[in-house]
Amino acid sequence: MTRDEFDTHCATLRHATNVVQWGGCSVWKIGGKIFALCAPETKDGNHPKISFKCSDMVYEILRDEPGIIPAPHLARAKWVQLTEPDAMSDEDLKEHLDVAYEIIVGKLTRKIRAELGLSDGSNRI
Repeated sequence: MTRDEFDTHCATLRHATNVVQWGGCSVWKIGGKIFALCAPETKDGNHPKISFKCSDMVYEILRDEPGIIPAPHLARAKWVQLTEPDAMSDEDLKEHLDVAYEIIVGKLTRKIRAELGLSDGSNRI
């Protein structure tokens, strides 16, 4: 998945916001909390590296898959990073991004979820 495809998919999630920070990373948040990020391609042509929040069980499974590692600086919070472009199909990645979003929505206070209109279970634009 390219960075543009990553951004396009994340933009379909209700009230998700995007900022570019940390040396050009595309950082996606809901209610001010990060659920996914995409580091830019490097000058030597390395593909963008996508990281996202996982459930505890999925983290245990994915971290041992080829082309996937515990995300630097975020592993303790159960994040993984795709280090190879073919580590996961685009469809699987989209599903994981959706789940990452849902995990973070679930961590928001009821008040913030209500303010964002996210208490109805419909999180697509």
